Amino acid sequence: MNAPLAAVLWDMDGTLLDSEKLWDVAVRELAVEFGGVMTDAIRHSLIGASGPNALRIVFAGLGIDPTEDDLRAAGRFLELRVTELMTGPIPWRPGAEDALGMVRAEGLPSALVTNTKRSLTEFGLDTLGRDFFDVSVCGDEVPEGKPEPDVYLRAAELLGVDPKACVAIEDSPTGALAAQAAGCAVIVVPCEIAVPSAPGRVFRDTLVGLTGSHLREALRDRR
Repeated sequence: MNAPLAAVLWDMDGTLLDSEKLWDVAVRELAVEFGGVMTDAIRHSLIGASGPNALRIVFAGLGIDPTEDDLRAAGRFLELRVTELMTGPIPWRPGAEDALGMVRAEGLPSALVTNTKRSLTEFGLDTLGRDFFDVSVCGDEVPEGKPEPDVYLRAAELLGVDPKACVAIEDSPTGALAAQAAGCAVIVVPCEIAVPSAPGRVFRDTLVGLTGSHLREALRDRR
């Protein structure tokens, strides 16, 4: 018999919070800082990427072979600028707050699972509310960020559940790949870029109206 739904694992940027637009400001300013221009193609390839991977993508797109000092300087610039932009309330994605409340009302364990580093994720949690989550896992707390499955596997481990009995909510191709690599069923709510269809992915336009039945159906359909 199939195991029941064990937990819901939530991405943050672009899924629960409309924070990708803040990252957009920061990475475009970073490109200017290094004498280049951030094209839409480069920007789209950054969505969902972990910090180290994002910096590599930026420099490759700008045609720059970075030194270690360049990478450190770029990392500091991004952290400081995003910190400035994330100080204060961050806009929610449509239906996200109600969806979090629904999962809590259903009595399901919940985890925040993000490629964003811990110091910046804490700003997101200030808006989201920590009571919605039993655990949170960030990209700088695992060996490899998304699209590798490490953050999802760690979240399931902390919750004490089988990742194959979890539903992940994601907005990006990178995040969907990570969740599926961990064995989760995936509900995809695209934000800034399209996400390709693939077996095991259920698509929604928004989180508005998400129910426990939708979560269980996603898990059942994956199987």
